[in-house]
Amino acid sequence: MHHDNRIDYVEFASHDPASSRRFFETVFGWTFQDYGPDYTAFDDGRLQGGFFSGEPGGSSTGAPLLVLYAEDLQPVMDAVVAAGGHILKPVFSFPGGSRFQFREPGGNELAVWSERDPAT
Repeated sequence: MHHDNRIDYVEFASHDPASSRRFFETVFGWTFQDYGPDYTAFDDGRLQGGFFSGEPGGSSTGAPLLVLYAEDLQPVMDAVVAAGGHILKPVFSFPGGSRFQFREPGGNELAVWSERDPAT
């Protein structure tokens, strides 16, 4: 069960997602599911997230990307813009849902995802 408007997921960039997977499986016992060679999702028993192929730091700001959940993306996207945020990546689909990424006025990059298809 996802809770509306709460942090729900975190993503990290990795030079080698398969190596990151092996490390966190071995050291911390996390479970993983691969989505191709460039993305692996993890579950640590409390928080879910993923490692994607890219420069460590995750987002364009160099920090891990925190992902919030929303039942409906459009009202949240509208509120982000109205409150002075800047949309960095408009809504796009991925396996399991859709999301967008934004920068809040203080400079932090975040994302919001939903299981809903925005086309419906």
